[in-house]
Amino acid sequence: MPFAQIYMLEGRSEEQKKAVIEKVTQALVEAVGAPVANVRVWIQDVPKENWGIAGISAKDLGR
Repeated sequence: MPFAQIYMLEGRSEEQKKAVIEKVTQALVEAVGAPVANVRVWIQDVPKENWGIAGISAKDLGR
């Protein structure tokens, strides 16, 4: 059972997350031949103050 774990900064819309789930699922089906029903995708929203880029939080960078 393929399992994809995706970390993204918070703020994405429900529609964007649905698109990520659909596309990642399809990519795993095509890449490894797994049945679509066996693919799992987990999106973890990360608060901007908990994500660092070059030593600065994404929040402080205005991301």
